[in-house]
Amino acid sequence: MQLILHTGAHYTEQDRLIKSMLRNAAQFRERGIMIPGPGTYRKLVRDTLNAMHRAPAGPDARAVLLDVILDDDPADRVILSDPNFFRTAGTAVRQGRLYPDAAARMRNMSEIFPDDEVEIFLAIRNPAALLPVLHSVALEKSDTAFWGGRGPLDVKWSETLLAIRQAAPDIPITVWCNEDMPLIWSQIIREMAGVEHHEKIAGGFDLLAAIMSKEGMQRFRAYIDNHPGMSEMQKRRVISAFLDKFALEEEIEEELDMPGWTDELVEQMTDIYDEDLLTIQRIPGVTVVAP
Repeated sequence: MQLILHTGAHYTEQDRLIKSMLRNAAQFRERGIMIPGPGTYRKLVRDTLNAMHRAPAGPDARAVLLDVILDDDPADRVILSDPNFFRTAGTAVRQGRLYPDAAARMRNMSEIFPDDEVEIFLAIRNPAALLPVLHSVALEKSDTAFWGGRGPLDVKWSETLLAIRQAAPDIPITVWCNEDMPLIWSQIIREMAGVEHHEKIAGGFDLLAAIMSKEGMQRFRAYIDNHPGMSEMQKRRVISAFLDKFALEEEIEEELDMPGWTDELVEQMTDIYDEDLLTIQRIPGVTVVAP
């Protein structure tokens, strides 16, 4: 069985994405692709992973989980989504590291599903925008607990991804940038479902509809309908053009509220994020979805 784990990250449209996936649940089910409702498995999987910090999972852990998740439905590919796979937003940053528990938790998942094809799908986000949000909800906000002697320029996603790959080398990882999601939303849905890029899906413009004016979406849909032969790359150029004109500023602007941070620091962090993406692209077993 193929087990697809959409692991967040937090504050990267994670719930909107699984809702778009669920719009295709009926048609995907006919092909053995199951998208269970998150309420059926999130707490159970989380409790199982938490318990494995104290003792290994029992030999029947896989069967118990799948019995609850699938309810006896046959499946070739199962898609699970939970931004808390790597722990909660309140513990997402500790001592200057993003998701320090991710590696151990994915090692545990590989132990529960040793004979299945497990894959991770993960959205990353510029630490300059993400860290202030995670700091605001952190369970431990002290400099020692949150930063651990490190600084904002030291926080890199590649560090987290390398740790996961070392702990669970058989689990491939597909990554994309949250900042690119309006352009690649439909591709992400298809990649997670494992269907061809040309196949028709529902929800491919759900995110776009949330960040573009009503007039803009009406014009965009009319343009798409009048140009049915466009390639995905052509559609992305059209999306960019419409966003330039019709994007809702309040939906796309990010307010950074971190004491002591300057515009220069944010620019430095953004440059490092861009450089880090190049490092991520070179990690074996990691695929980056880009516009």
